[in-house]
Amino acid sequence: MKDPPTYNVRALDRAIQILSCFDDDNVERGVSEVAQAVGLHKATVHRIMMTLLNSGFLERASDGERYRLGLRLAEMGLAVMRRLDYRREAIPHMQALQEQFGETCDLSILSRGEVLCLEVVQSRQPLQIAARPGQRLPAHCTASGKVFLAFLPPDELAQALSGLLRSYTSNTITAPERIREQLAQIRARGYGLDNGEYEAGVRAVAAPIRDDTGKVVAVISIPGPADRMDADRVAQIAAALIAATGDISAHMGWQPNRRRG
Repeated sequence: MKDPPTYNVRALDRAIQILSCFDDDNVERGVSEVAQAVGLHKATVHRIMMTLLNSGFLERASDGERYRLGLRLAEMGLAVMRRLDYRREAIPHMQALQEQFGETCDLSILSRGEVLCLEVVQSRQPLQIAARPGQRLPAHCTASGKVFLAFLPPDELAQALSGLLRSYTSNTITAPERIREQLAQIRARGYGLDNGEYEAGVRAVAAPIRDDTGKVVAVISIPGPADRMDADRVAQIAAALIAATGDISAHMGWQPNRRRG
């Protein structure tokens, strides 16, 4: 079967580049800033941004000179979120886990090789460890990320480990062969751990959600300060996570007796 032809509409591609240059570090930008960020002529950027403004994809900032992402994008994002059945199934379990352990519980997916946080049920503890919805995290040194990596097809895993893996703390493992050893342990026991590998003094436990084909489509994790996450606590959380994600996966149609890895 031939791959479908690849089409590239230049104006649309440029609009996507412009929207993509707004992020947590650049919430508001002027036309000149955007033009410099995307490498296009200011007049071209201005025309495209006016179209995006009129369509609701951008809106003016309070100073009237700068722009930020518009609510139309939020509406579209919510439409995507509503169709994610595992999200709807996961939230009650996440709330129960948060109540049981008193720690933050988050739901994430794998997006472009990174962990993308979708939902967070916040801890009521004075000291909270939590990602933000929409935040991206590295895969090789987070509990959720390593769970995703553990169940990737071999060629995709090789690609994920082929680049330069950044070291975030003294505990970060960057050698591909050692990461593969960790991933084998995850496949054997059913959950992943982060022992201060992304953020010093923070531990996390994570377990996979599978769809009806057995593919890992999302991960639930519980992070917390290391002094609240000793070995016994980690074991309790891991068991509860495996039970919760197993129940969610069953509601998604997954049958363990036909697991394919």
